[in-house]
Amino acid sequence: MTQEPRTPAPGPEPDPVAPSNRHRQGPVERVLDAEHRSTTDQHLLDTRGITEFVHTDPWRVLRIQSEFVEGFGTLAETGPAISVFGSARLRPGHPMYAAAEEVGRRLVQAGYAVITGGGPGIMEAANKGAAGAGGTSIGLGIELPFESRLNDYVTLGINFRYFFARKTMFVKYSQGFVVMPGGFGTFDELFEALTLVQTEKVTNFPVVLFGTSYWQGLVDWLRDQALAEGCINPVDVEMLQLSDDVDEVLDIMVNNRTPFLPSRRPVEG
Repeated sequence: MTQEPRTPAPGPEPDPVAPSNRHRQGPVERVLDAEHRSTTDQHLLDTRGITEFVHTDPWRVLRIQSEFVEGFGTLAETGPAISVFGSARLRPGHPMYAAAEEVGRRLVQAGYAVITGGGPGIMEAANKGAAGAGGTSIGLGIELPFESRLNDYVTLGINFRYFFARKTMFVKYSQGFVVMPGGFGTFDELFEALTLVQTEKVTNFPVVLFGTSYWQGLVDWLRDQALAEGCINPVDVEMLQLSDDVDEVLDIMVNNRTPFLPSRRPVEG
């Protein structure tokens, strides 16, 4: 009797997520599909295709990283520096322009580099004073629709895409801040510095508000409203030092005259 050949029993279906179907792309491991079968090197070397990738978040991370690397590398050997903040709208002929120029000049004579936002107005004035005194006049510019270039008195400049990378450079490489009259950008830089001191993210450094008539209302509001409501502590207001005198500003910066600010950490026990 002839025996019919046996048909082999069907084996198990391939597991779509079995190890043979997995692929590692750098630190990422994924199940292969038609979209992800090429290699990273192939993507890098292939010049064909669409360019939307330059607008993706992973690509932005690389741009952000490059701004930090460029900033740290450029400013690492700057030496002691003071940042001067102020309005881009106060032009030559304004009393504060002349005062900022004098501040920049005197800071260089005292052995400091001067750091500004690199734009016009008060920033230009401080850079002008620093460059005229033969010092390092640093401009940390930012990509804005209404400021297209660094001012002519910057001797060392970096242009940033991202505000947070730029602000890190101000804080990391400055031993003090002179804050001239300004608008929202100046307020942002001022309160960024104050917040970092308040939260003990940085070592305490002097902050001078130059122009008593301009800044007194803000200090009064902080004391009469924010402090009175319990939103800040008394020592927070004391961080702000008011002055109309360039000599006094230099004394505060050179001698690192900062109000004694006890730790805000809660007392145990």
